[in-house]
Amino acid sequence: MTILRGKYIFIFLLIISNGIVLFAQQSKSELESKRKKLEADIDYTNKLLDETRKNKQNTLNEIKLINNKLLSRSELVATLKKETYLLETEISTTEQSIDNLNEDLKRLKSEYSKVVYFAYKYKTSYNKLIYLFSAEDLNQAYQRMRYLNQIGDFISKQATEIRANETKKQEYLSSLKEKKEYKKQLLDKENSQLYRLEVEKSKKDAVGNQLLSKERQLRAELRKKQKEEKKLNRQIEDIIAKATETKTTTGGNKVYSLTPEEKKLSESFADNKGKLPWPTAKGVISEFYGVHNHPVLRGVKTKNNGINIATSKGTDARCVFDGKVVSVTTITNNNRAVIIRHGKFFSVYSNLEKVYVSAGDNVKTKEIIGKVHTTNEGNTTLHFEIWSGKTIQNPAYWISK
Repeated sequence: MTILRGKYIFIFLLIISNGIVLFAQQSKSELESKRKKLEADIDYTNKLLDETRKNKQNTLNEIKLINNKLLSRSELVATLKKETYLLETEISTTEQSIDNLNEDLKRLKSEYSKVVYFAYKYKTSYNKLIYLFSAEDLNQAYQRMRYLNQIGDFISKQATEIRANETKKQEYLSSLKEKKEYKKQLLDKENSQLYRLEVEKSKKDAVGNQLLSKERQLRAELRKKQKEEKKLNRQIEDIIAKATETKTTTGGNKVYSLTPEEKKLSESFADNKGKLPWPTAKGVISEFYGVHNHPVLRGVKTKNNGINIATSKGTDARCVFDGKVVSVTTITNNNRAVIIRHGKFFSVYSNLEKVYVSAGDNVKTKEIIGKVHTTNEGNTTLHFEIWSGKTIQNPAYWISK
């Protein structure tokens, strides 16, 4: 009974420890994927920075890209810390499993030695007979006979279990060694990222100070950009208002009614929130949705109705979901915008130097709709918006992470 109870306790502990490790592995896998994506984003941002720096001038786009890299780098450090914590949990669990195995092996070997000694003591027929005849009654003699007959099988099974546990222990020790080595690698990476983070912060400050000497130029560029944004917003609002003109009247109130096809498309678009493909094949977000402090000008705030995606020269813009082009509009000579309808939703793609679609065209997910404009400074940025009817949305919540 003692042997069985010990065995069940060990199995229970093994199941619990394996469950913890399985959960940790799932989380670790997610963290590894996130880390690899962040590392890829940082590498791509470095490539964009190299393109931007070819003109030998510090630009606003450069400081935006550095800001993006700082965010990615900070998130990467946080991810590495989480990975290290999970690994420490796994190491602790593995060490506990080894301790449990050692205790179990100690017990098994003790029982094994006692049984082997007993078997040796009564291995001769004479000793067996003495053992049987010394029983108090016939029933006890019968039980002793059964015990003597089964002792060989028990010794064999006990030896097999000891060998299996010894093998399991070696596997745990090997796993523990690998985990400790991997933990060291993670800590080295974390320290390296922290160092790079400090270097990049210093670089950002240096670029910002140099750009401050061009404050008048920056303010002029900001006014020009805000003027273009206002023009784009007016056109978007007018186009959406026209596209959603009232079709039916209910109780004296004019309301817009989606067709069955539009309703189905709207539901499908909404179901894909957080899973829509990016409007460029490659890129990083250089400016997020909402109100932000200007990256250089103190006390100046800017507002973004969408997100800006920095990408490489020659990159095409692509549709994020099935829909119909409702407008192709010109903001400036090198800034054209395409608005695509997806039921009650609208996606906007601007800062295009070439457009490959026309109003009325039906387009498919990932279909190329235009080419993103590249400035003389080497800045290639797509502006992207999503609207639900007349309500602006944060596109970062809609595209895949």
